[in-house]
This record gives sequence, C-alpha cells and structure tokens, in this order.
Amino acid sequence: MHVFIAGVMQANRDDNKLESQNYRTRITNVLQEHVPNVQITDPWALHPNGVNYEPEQASRTFISMTKRAAEADVLLAYLPLPSMGTAMEMWEAYRAGAYIVAVSPFEHHWAIRFTSDEMLGDLDELIRAIENGRWQQWRKK
Repeated sequence: MHVFIAGVMQANRDDNKLESQNYRTRITNVLQEHVPNVQITDPWALHPNGVNYEPEQASRTFISMTKRAAEADVLLAYLPLPSMGTAMEMWEAYRAGAYIVAVSPFEHHWAIRFTSDEMLGDLDELIRAIENGRWQQWRKK
C-alpha cells in the first residue's frame, strides 16, 4: 500500500516558518508498525527545508509532490488548519481514484468534504483507526 501523508505546513503564515510537523512522525510510525510493506510518501520528510528553496526549485518540488499524491493508494490529509497545498494534493489524489482520509474539524469545507472518502475529527482518531486495522478498508483503485 502506498500512503501519501498530506497536511498543513505553512497554513496561512506569511513567512517561511512551518507549523509543527510532529503529526507526520506519529502517522509514519503507526503506519510502519501496523501496515505491512507500507510505502510512505511524506513531502516534508523529502523536503524539510523546502520553504527556503529558491523559486524554481520550490515550484518543481510543489508540482512533483502534487503529482506524487495522485500515485498513492491512500492519501491521509491532516488539516487542523486550512491548507491550499493539501487541497491541491487531495484534488489530484481524488482525480486519480485514491482513497482519501481527511483529519479535520472543517467538515463543511467543500474542498475537504467532497474529495474525502472518510473524515476523522482528530489525529488520535486516525492513529486508532490505523492501529485497529481500519486501514485495510482504505482501497479504491
């Protein structure tokens, strides 16, 4: 199973700082522990200094990560805050037929609501779903 970890990085910041990315470590750890042979794509793990890239490299990175989201079987979108980048990754994954699990309180936001197959309220609920084997139901392609 190929899982793409999407989620808030900068949110509505107007500087080159990131929101906490600790959720990515928690998701990665639980996936590796409970999902046999999982392949994980985590844009932050691949590009931890991406916010400091020069414009050309940043553009290539953004486009390539959005395309990689479309290659996943499952996209896990962590959205405690709105994220335009995550919305684009969700859209590409949706168009490609991936199973999308959104972790967000924004159940009325159309970009989240109508591209997600499942919505969970918080990160702990996602962790429990993975630990309890619900990930086995997360296949559409």
